[in-house]
Amino acid sequence: MDALSDLLRVIRLKGGVFLHAEFTAPWCIESRPEPQECSPLLSGADHMVLYHYVVSGRVLARLPNSEPVEFEGGQVMILPHNDLHLMGSRLDLMPVPTREIVQIPEGDGLIAINHGGGGEPTRIVCGFLGCDKLDGNPLAEALPPLIKFDTRHGAAGAWIRSTLEFAASEVAARRSGSEAMLAKMSELLFVEAVRNYVETLSDEQTGWLAGLKDPFVSRALSLLHGRVAHAWTVDDLGREVGMSRSALADRFTKLIGEPPMRYLARWRIQVAAQHLRNSEAPLARIAEQVGYESESAFNRAFKQGFGIPPATWRKHTRLQGLAG
Repeated sequence: MDALSDLLRVIRLKGGVFLHAEFTAPWCIESRPEPQECSPLLSGADHMVLYHYVVSGRVLARLPNSEPVEFEGGQVMILPHNDLHLMGSRLDLMPVPTREIVQIPEGDGLIAINHGGGGEPTRIVCGFLGCDKLDGNPLAEALPPLIKFDTRHGAAGAWIRSTLEFAASEVAARRSGSEAMLAKMSELLFVEAVRNYVETLSDEQTGWLAGLKDPFVSRALSLLHGRVAHAWTVDDLGREVGMSRSALADRFTKLIGEPPMRYLARWRIQVAAQHLRNSEAPLARIAEQVGYESESAFNRAFKQGFGIPPATWRKHTRLQGLAG
């Protein structure tokens, strides 16, 4: 299993499209949708990744304390951390909060926005990906506040663009099966955008995603994620990837920010949390699944990572789910 797929599996991505907007210049809005605005599609999700697909026209976008970024038709703006952001034909105008201009449909269908001064038109489809909390997941620190993805280039981009536009029209027409199509399409869009972002990273950059570009570190990550319960040593890992123990340890630490075995220990706890959340398996079984020889060792490691024992964490998580 490749490491990126494993990370995405553990956070349980679930996506969809929730809004279709038509703007005319001049316009400027302020946006940060909350997960409840995408209910019931997003029910049970702890975190929300937002994306805007520009169907036609152009739009400027800016996050706090950053420079504006321009998007054109066929390009996607992805906000992995769902930060507050401005969008508009001009960003020097007084922004209008999106909640003041949304049009809620009766029954099924996309939420809509029609807003602006009557000039140059821009059409945008907005979607989301819900997932579990990113706390402790390597993606949390690796993903930038904003990713720009151009669907106008490459076979995958062309397929995503055509599928997104078709699926959005299906939902607007209230045809059955559309939500499932949009969910899968949104997940594929996010994965392809992250892969594209990785390809743009320079050789000087470090971090988890930069590690995916390095053939030796990427292979090591794939092995650790693919066989998480294996009793790995750095010597074993080095032999598997074709490097000496010391060379791999140095290379891995430089790119990922921590030694291989410390990374594995943290990831085991993330996988254990997924099992605790989604299964009724006893603690001893989960400990074995993630590579601990005893339940007591697992309890100590989990408490060190999450601050509370695994049984208590499972109980609190279930109660929060019921409350949500």
